[in-house]
Amino acid sequence: MIRTLLRVLGPEYARTMRRTVALMAITAAVEGLSYALLVPVLRELFGSTPDDAVPWLIAFGAAVAVYAVLRYISDLSGMRVGTKMLHGMYYRLGEHLARLPIGWYNSGRVGEVSVMASRGLLQAMGVAAHLLAPFVSALVTPLTIVAVMIAFNWQLGLAALIAAPVVAAIQVWTARSMAGTDAERHARDTEASGRVIEFLQAQPVLRAGGRTGERFELLDDSLREVQRASRRSVLAMLPGAVGLTLTVQVSFTVVLALGTSLALGGSIGAAEVLTILVLAARCADPLLSLSDIGGKLRGARSELERLDKVLRTEPLPEPREPLRPVRHDLALESVTFRHGERTVFDEVSFSVPQGQRLAVVGLSGAGKSTLLQLLARFYDVDTGAVRVGGVDVREISTDVLMAQIAIVFQDVYLFDGTIEENVRLGRPDADEADVRAAATAARLDEVVERLPGGWAANVGEGGTLLSGGERQRVSIARALLKNVPVVLLDEVTSALDPVNEAAVHEGIERLMAGRTVVMVAHRMRTVQRADRVLFLEGGRIVEEGSHDELLSRSGRYADFWNISVTPVASE
Repeated sequence: MIRTLLRVLGPEYARTMRRTVALMAITAAVEGLSYALLVPVLRELFGSTPDDAVPWLIAFGAAVAVYAVLRYISDLSGMRVGTKMLHGMYYRLGEHLARLPIGWYNSGRVGEVSVMASRGLLQAMGVAAHLLAPFVSALVTPLTIVAVMIAFNWQLGLAALIAAPVVAAIQVWTARSMAGTDAERHARDTEASGRVIEFLQAQPVLRAGGRTGERFELLDDSLREVQRASRRSVLAMLPGAVGLTLTVQVSFTVVLALGTSLALGGSIGAAEVLTILVLAARCADPLLSLSDIGGKLRGARSELERLDKVLRTEPLPEPREPLRPVRHDLALESVTFRHGERTVFDEVSFSVPQGQRLAVVGLSGAGKSTLLQLLARFYDVDTGAVRVGGVDVREISTDVLMAQIAIVFQDVYLFDGTIEENVRLGRPDADEADVRAAATAARLDEVVERLPGGWAANVGEGGTLLSGGERQRVSIARALLKNVPVVLLDEVTSALDPVNEAAVHEGIERLMAGRTVVMVAHRMRTVQRADRVLFLEGGRIVEEGSHDELLSRSGRYADFWNISVTPVASE
């Protein structure tokens, strides 16, 4: 458990954690040793001169005071370490998630990461703050007390020590029997979290289709599975908890019977028997708590293992000696790329000279958006190479590559904050004049003027307080402010009304001016402004040329063009 925790935390926390564990162990040992002073205290109290117990009582009080101070220091240390680790792990997890390839984020990851980043991380990092001290105490204090008992009377000490391997065996058996139910419980929790997120995100569609009741039933089914998994987890834990309780109680009874027998035989006195019983009772309390602590530690360990698995997931490799491109042309050379078992691209090659515009056209599922993601190195290709300025993107550091590229997606996500904060994501150190100029070029200034609060207007989580066209203007202003030589556009006007479409097109034209551009085109008016057009189909480039050249060939592009523009012409 501690080894897994230290591996997840990294070397920067290892020394602090080991020091905290050592302090907790010393505190637990001092607690056990303080009870050893009960032997002379009770012996003198029940002897012929009770006044002789005063020095021992003072020593016992001093030992308890020392224990109390150590307990305060160790608990405070555990709390500080836990808080520091939680803070650090949020940053580490966030940074690691940001470096993982986009392909890692499949549909099942949303609920898993949501649970991990909230309850899971708190549970795992709460070990140092809340579970480690009682766990160490439950192990070290009874062993110290047993050692004292052996020193006092070896027969009674050995009788108490017999319970140790039984308790350990019960804990191991319980952990193994709980492994399956813990995994099932986690799977059900993750599924339920995903269902809740799905239910919330799908409200507009569900209400439009009048199927909210059915979807609510699916969510209820998922929550009922969580309840069943919880019940099975409790039932699986019961034998271990009952076995632990019986073992401790039987051991206490054996010590009591043996102590009584020794007292009746004259081997020890009544005061010594009473002392042994007090020690045995104090030894039993922490052992009985092991069942509850063990369950919590198993849950924390499961979360640690899942967290460790995520942190061990390799991000895209960074070059040891990164290169910096001096040109801004783009190229794919014999690129093959597979997504799962599907081959998205098969030996695809093309180039985009610096300062030119390339439009990518094709049916849905042809891989147009994936092509942009390969250029931005959201994925690594299986074979071939993606080049920026003649340099393989795998030989360019992520920071340098991202400093060369601006991406405007079809679906814009804005962070919960002001309009200005979202625009400044393009270049946080930009001065106010540059921000205002980028906004004007994207015609975002029109939106700012009519919104209450202006630049300080909050956009809401995901930009929900703005319309689709307004979000696109923010995204374009952000890209303009970044002012980079390469622009990737995933057709941004496909779902806009005519007014917003015209405004966004104007902003896009300013964004593309003088830059190397690759644009995914859904609306064919965009294609006419490109220097060259690629038509993708079946993982290959089936046609390539200028708009007019492709029309004159009367091939797949011409058919696609005619289908796209015919409804407009008939209107």
